[in-house]
Amino acid sequence: MISVAEALAHCLALTRPLEVEDVPLSEAAGRVLARSVLARRDQPPFAASAMDGYAVRGADVAPGARLTVVGEAPAGHMWPGRIGAGEALRIFTGAPVPEGADRIVIQEDVQREGDRITLGDKLDAGLHIRAAGVDFREGHRIEAPRRLSPADIALAASMNHPRLPVTRRPDVALIATGDELVQPGETPRPDQIIASNTYGLKAVIDAEGGQARLLPIARDTHESLEQVLGLAAGADLIVTIGGASVGDHDLVGQVAQAMGLERSFYKIAMRPGKPLMAGRLAGSALVGLPGNPVSSMVCGHLFIVPMLRAFLGLPAGERRRSRARLAVDLPANGPREHYMRACLSHGAELPEVTPVDMQDSSLLTRLAEADTLLVLPPHQPPLKAGALVEILPL
Repeated sequence: MISVAEALAHCLALTRPLEVEDVPLSEAAGRVLARSVLARRDQPPFAASAMDGYAVRGADVAPGARLTVVGEAPAGHMWPGRIGAGEALRIFTGAPVPEGADRIVIQEDVQREGDRITLGDKLDAGLHIRAAGVDFREGHRIEAPRRLSPADIALAASMNHPRLPVTRRPDVALIATGDELVQPGETPRPDQIIASNTYGLKAVIDAEGGQARLLPIARDTHESLEQVLGLAAGADLIVTIGGASVGDHDLVGQVAQAMGLERSFYKIAMRPGKPLMAGRLAGSALVGLPGNPVSSMVCGHLFIVPMLRAFLGLPAGERRRSRARLAVDLPANGPREHYMRACLSHGAELPEVTPVDMQDSSLLTRLAEADTLLVLPPHQPPLKAGALVEILPL
């Protein structure tokens, strides 16, 4: 068996950054920006009023001063004149500040009668003018690679980019294996269960920026496995679930080997998830996950998510861990790195982490309760409540 770190390194070696495609700005949210983009103009491109009020010369501002209104400037309409001594321009938020004006007196500080205004006794001290380029200047960069947030999309739009260069979404083929499985909504026989792993993993993959496609369940025959693996041809990543251990009916490794699999490793020193394998099959990366639901999902977070990030051109490697204080005593750990399902509670300087009450790798209810994985190194001695431990948020 190899370590989790060694297995992840082998998995990442099976990836490559994918091609770049241009997509409309309206479809770019959540995608990974592949090349940095530059602003095509200043923002704002002119000095703009930050409030509704009157554009005036600062030298004319004094409590009780009377000024003559010479025009009006709504947003989107530049007033062409120049403000002179004793003059004011009715102006609205976002409108260009006219020449000669260097202050906006907010409308709450003004009384108007016809074309004359009188400034109040207690004037707001702010200038209320947004300088040209105060947000960004032409040439400002949105750096790549980065996953585009809603704020990034708004910024790119303001920079006048109708399309953005993004990395193609990884195509991931998901294959559940086993005679015991039926799809959700079907009626299982007394000796069958519902296939859940592919749906949980699809949610993980789609959320991470991949495109997961669910292939038919592969039954426990060489012919069925070969046929479904053939349907996965051309995928960037093939993920099989179940059939990767050493039982008589665990045929994934056998069939994939016969189809040309170049195996990178088999079995890792972790729990849950020991029977995991990876390799390359006809140009596709292949990862064989264990069939137990929790094992499959934990391995998805530990291995599939970093692989997707590598395909997308994002910084790859082990997912970042943080630290928490243990809320309960724990016994010594065995020879495999243990990823315990756990819950965080906040409020102290460091959060407290409590393992869920049952750690069996078949219990999806416990995984659904958990919001983090508590990571115990191999051969970890017993721990007392209050000890610092590493956690990996789910």
